Amino acid sequence: MAETAIRLRNVQLTLGSGRSTVHVLKGIDLHVERGESVGIVGPSGSGKSTLLMVLAGLERADDGLVEIAGTPLSGMSEDQLAAFRGRNVGIVFQSFHLIPNMTALENVAVPLELAGASDAFERATRELGNVGLKDRAGHYPGELSGGEQQRVAMARALAPEPAILIADEPTGNLDQETGRQVADLLFAEQARRQMTLVLVTHDPALAGRCGRTIAVRSGIIHDDGLRDDRNDEARGLRTPSPDGAPDGANAAAQAVR
Repeated sequence: MAETAIRLRNVQLTLGSGRSTVHVLKGIDLHVERGESVGIVGPSGSGKSTLLMVLAGLERADDGLVEIAGTPLSGMSEDQLAAFRGRNVGIVFQSFHLIPNMTALENVAVPLELAGASDAFERATRELGNVGLKDRAGHYPGELSGGEQQRVAMARALAPEPAILIADEPTGNLDQETGRQVADLLFAEQARRQMTLVLVTHDPALAGRCGRTIAVRSGIIHDDGLRDDRNDEARGLRTPSPDGAPDGANAAAQAVR
């Protein structure tokens, strides 16, 4: 039996108060296996980004079960949730959220230093290399393009080697070609590390690269399509060619340089 990465049961969430009260999530049930890639789509205001924040432990459900990597999140303090995220969940945001007065290397090293890793900068250097930015390690966010900033954010999310990667509109602030290249890298790293990927997007083509697409409307999952016919080629990955051409994450990293 496949290992469960994410399990939600009857998750309810209401935001605001009085006349401003909005029932955002209405009895969400969701099961995601380890190593699965899931795209969440839906119109603005459908609750898809809020659902992602619940999965990341950044928003608390009012009711229901939220179990991540085999651990229920209910009852955890904010400090316990932060420590749990640091060990198990990587997050990539649309707006990058890099620290402007830190270099790319320092940004990637932050979660490792917070976790007490003695080799934080060595691991951060390796992660920057994985996303094709080793030569930009000493640059500040303001000196990097949007695509480079998103790759730094991706390296930061991947550095602690999380079991689950959550991405909220990871290509939303990028032009079409740069977005495609970043998506190539995202899926290549997910496959190479065999981690669980859950992403929210308005782009049906990006969601379609996931093994499964979930449609959310008005706080309810209306369609949970499990597709078994996805393969590496459909997701933008390639096996090595006879002439030794690079594959997977290496090819994606080279493409975005």
